[in-house]
Amino acid sequence: MRKVRALRLGMAAAALVVPLPATAQTSTASAGTAPVDTIEARYAVADRYLGDGLAKLIVDRNLRATFTTNGAGIVYRHGREGERTVAYFDAATAQSQSIAPEAAIAAALAKVTGKPLKPAALPIEDPKIEGAALTFSAFGKRWTWSAEGALAPAEKGAADGEEALSPDGRFRIIARDFNLYAVEVRTGREVALTEDGTRDQPYGRGIPQLADILAQGTEDPTMPVSIRWSPDSKRILTWRLDTRDVIRLGIVQATPPGSIYPRTFRYIYPLAGAEKLPQATRYVVDVEEALRRRKARPVKLDIPSESILYPADPDLNWVNGKVRAQWTERGYKQLAVYHADPETGAATVVAREALTPNVSVVSSFLQPAPELGGELSVSERSGWAQLYLVRPDAPEGGIPLTRGDWEVIGIQHVDAAAGAILVTGVGREKDRNPYYTALYRIGTHGEQPVLLTPEPMNHDVQVSPDGKIFLDAMSTPAQPTRTVVRSTLDGRILTELGRADPAALLATGYRMPEPFQGVAADGKTPIYGMVYRPASFDPNRRYPVIDNVYTGPTTTQVPECWNVAVGSAGSSVAQLGAIVVMIDGRGTSRRGRDFRMHAYQNLGEIGLDDHIALIRQMAERYPQFDLARVGVFGGSAGGYDAARFVIRRPGFFKVGVASSGNHDLRLDKAWWPEVTMGPASPDDWARNSNMVAAPNLGSKLLLIHGDIDDNVPITESFQLATALIWAGRDVDMVVLPNTTHAVYQPFFWRKFRDYFVRNLLGEAPPADVSFATPAWHEELPVLRPEQ
Repeated sequence: MRKVRALRLGMAAAALVVPLPATAQTSTASAGTAPVDTIEARYAVADRYLGDGLAKLIVDRNLRATFTTNGAGIVYRHGREGERTVAYFDAATAQSQSIAPEAAIAAALAKVTGKPLKPAALPIEDPKIEGAALTFSAFGKRWTWSAEGALAPAEKGAADGEEALSPDGRFRIIARDFNLYAVEVRTGREVALTEDGTRDQPYGRGIPQLADILAQGTEDPTMPVSIRWSPDSKRILTWRLDTRDVIRLGIVQATPPGSIYPRTFRYIYPLAGAEKLPQATRYVVDVEEALRRRKARPVKLDIPSESILYPADPDLNWVNGKVRAQWTERGYKQLAVYHADPETGAATVVAREALTPNVSVVSSFLQPAPELGGELSVSERSGWAQLYLVRPDAPEGGIPLTRGDWEVIGIQHVDAAAGAILVTGVGREKDRNPYYTALYRIGTHGEQPVLLTPEPMNHDVQVSPDGKIFLDAMSTPAQPTRTVVRSTLDGRILTELGRADPAALLATGYRMPEPFQGVAADGKTPIYGMVYRPASFDPNRRYPVIDNVYTGPTTTQVPECWNVAVGSAGSSVAQLGAIVVMIDGRGTSRRGRDFRMHAYQNLGEIGLDDHIALIRQMAERYPQFDLARVGVFGGSAGGYDAARFVIRRPGFFKVGVASSGNHDLRLDKAWWPEVTMGPASPDDWARNSNMVAAPNLGSKLLLIHGDIDDNVPITESFQLATALIWAGRDVDMVVLPNTTHAVYQPFFWRKFRDYFVRNLLGEAPPADVSFATPAWHEELPVLRPEQ
């Protein structure tokens, strides 16, 4: 197999290891797996590079910088873990000032809410600075930290129009018995806005999330009213849910806190491939008229009923006095934007995206741009996600605003007066990693994009509300994050807010991960990976290889920035005495439609051979790779991947740990599988199921799942375990009590480590490890929210 070159991502990589002579390789292989230090010591180092342990070794790893709601400045945090300060940068004066210690605000918030809160997990959302006081949102409420250092509920609540209060404060909408009622705040007068709501067909009420059902102990929990007020405070836009004949899942919470008796619930979870999904129908009600006439007149909008693919509200919005609603045809055959008359309900399509065989909503989207007279559409019609301006007189068309073999991934700001749009994109500059994000200013008449982030690095950007400046957290997997404020006019750096300092981390012997470039199993398509080595790495030894897998296709897995690269699970797992790799094969995102479409209706096979091909190429360069001992792990869709890797390629992958896996896509929420599977047939669904392939298992497999997983139901792992047992295959399984989709906790890591140490490294795990320490932190690697 031909040699490939490693990428040098912005700085010189470590010197290549000189291949061992044949005699040395032989002696290394015969040396077996004797550890260079004790297994207890390796577990301790693994702890040190995970969660709280890692955070304590890096200063300013993540400033968590964000613009204030009025765009006047930036709230950020800096300092050593446990000593961080919340600070404010004033954009007008270019000066920074300290607000308060992060720990002080967190302690005060924990006290008033009664919720334990670590300082590093302190939420500061939608911040606003008034004088020396900080107002912010946390836990669904607004709070003010005064100049004197006291925390109190803010005088004003959430933004206008939220919490069902009209923007002008005159009216409030409440829900009762599955119907909606309007209350005049001044007088308390009330009128019914709907009258025929039922449990299966409520108004202004979404599908209850399992987390809310469990928290409130009822299948009908109290939920926010689902409406959108018109800007003039006269009308509401709402919807009616229909769950008749929709399959309900059941869940047993075997050990509810505070009780010895299990609880059982049934709940709606829109399932991929199901014959019937929940439906949403949109309505407008004139609240002002209803209170005046003591009778409401709900107007049903002439927009088709929409299948709910995830337990979330359908798109509801107002644009220039009309309803704007994006509608998705099931199977992702098309996306359409409707404008509707709130008085009559008459609706027309003003923009449509339709591709064969389907539209991938992870690379295509529509965004309202009334200031430009239409919709901005990111479309793959050219084979690459490019930006178009679509106007109502030609909803199927569009004026190209960008062109080329690269992808627009986000629209950050629109300035119609200046004729400028700020977009983020990947893959345009050919002198750098194609996954690095950059910010561009483009014209509304198709002018060439202006690159505002010229450094060959990944740029995580936020644009100010007025579009004049932007935050740029720039880094590579090898270069620590530098956070600066830049001008959107020319990208000029205006000030620096901070830099990540990993000196303490590197002093421990931590080895930075190494980017790797090779080719896919077709022998020609470039693909990328990352290699993690233990701090005690010895170039004269051979190490088992563990693949940290997530084949997408809705995202990518290999880190492109420093913070994620260092914080990935591989930093910890490698310390067991292994080499950990991450790989983005064909079928993942951000490399064009043809690259991703390898996954279409092929989730059961995609990535398998590309991962094997790249691991073999890594081993060609680095003789320390022991290809006789290859394992794999992943969570969520990565759990599906980990199980199918050992089931479908047992000759290569010897050990797998699959957590929270969606092993049969038909038992998962509809949106994630259907965005890639499209309108699949029953045979297509079965062909992509791990259960169907279960008899092929010839490796060691551990399934881990939380018993109250609110994303991927635990039945997925039970079903796979059952299929393996019926097929006469061996399987191990751990069920974590009172655990949702985020399974990372001390017991998880103990079972995870022990399984690889025993079955892949061929060693005995430590005899006794306390599960109470170290302190496990909210910044542990998390499973992707989309899966």
